[in-house]
Amino acid sequence: IEEAFERCGLELRTGYDLQTAKRSMNIMLAEWANRGLNQWTIEQRTQALTASDSDYSLGTDVIDILSAVVRRSGTDFSMSRISRDTYLAIPTKTTTGRPTQFFLDRQITPNLKIWPAPENSTDVIHYDALTRIQDADGATNTMEIPFRFYPCLTAGLAYYISMKKAPDRIQLLKTVYAVSYTHLRAHE
Repeated sequence: IEEAFERCGLELRTGYDLQTAKRSMNIMLAEWANRGLNQWTIEQRTQALTASDSDYSLGTDVIDILSAVVRRSGTDFSMSRISRDTYLAIPTKTTTGRPTQFFLDRQITPNLKIWPAPENSTDVIHYDALTRIQDADGATNTMEIPFRFYPCLTAGLAYYISMKKAPDRIQLLKTVYAVSYTHLRAHE
């Protein structure tokens, strides 16, 4: 945060400066999540299935599901992702069998919808969840971000702070951030 302020030609002096920087960082991290720049937050999770239940609430930290399988008796069977429209168009959602398709309804609390509905309560879905990046407010000294992201994080934060406190440097800091971001994406 101090480095970002210095890039703006400023000094971090007050608690308010720290709070405004943390807010800006959280907005930037949400931008990164929307762009998919948080591969380090991929977690493999499981969801036990219940016979005839095709809807499951997931954690609010789940942004997306990258892939999913249903495990039955030690064997994994791939599940295909389908769109909201495709899921809506399924005429009989109460059909039971081994689930082969899923739709992630990305609400505040994401809802996993599967089809066909499970025919038993012994199957388990194993999925790779893209999860939310830790908020800056929760960090004490170092956030849970790989060190290779620090230059981009600093450049982005400087740009975000400049929008509020150093408008004369916006264009320069925006360009530095864009180059840093592009370089980082090229190596991910």
